[in-house]
Amino acid sequence: MALGSTAVLFIRNLDVELRLIDFDRVESKNLAAQWFVKQSVGKNKAESVRLQLANFYGGKAEALGVRLGANNTEQLLAGADLAVDCFDNADSRIVLSEACRGRKIPLLHGALAADGTFGMVRWDERFTADREDVVGQATCEGGEHLPMIGLVGATLARAIQDFVKDGSRHDYLVSLSGVVRTT
Repeated sequence: MALGSTAVLFIRNLDVELRLIDFDRVESKNLAAQWFVKQSVGKNKAESVRLQLANFYGGKAEALGVRLGANNTEQLLAGADLAVDCFDNADSRIVLSEACRGRKIPLLHGALAADGTFGMVRWDERFTADREDVVGQATCEGGEHLPMIGLVGATLARAIQDFVKDGSRHDYLVSLSGVVRTT
């Protein structure tokens, strides 16, 4: 939820209905790199972001504390005009991509290399999910990745804002040297 929670923070100005989906619970190790407060530890991540958005900014969102899978994409994507993927595993990215393609829902991916050296924001038609080097490989857990998480999350938010504003679909490559629009 590092990229997703960061992007939500930066799209709080949009007049859109947000549906936050994450089955996971906040752990103390998440506080370093994800948009959570200590009081969120032990609570569902989607619900914690929803509460923070409401409490800090008066923003509204729907939180669903479930795992996205092939068996529930129809329900989870119902009525969606845009889906945003911030998963940290290829299997979930692939399930979401197939579901969005089947329903003709635009899908924007935000991704960060496990070693924190680069990130990307790319629309589904130009994105291929990479398999993890090791199943369950940790990403975004340490504070050393905070600058990259911030850059990728902010770039993801900008891509969402542009899409909402005028339907633009730009891809970006992000490094500590800067952000480059690739389309």
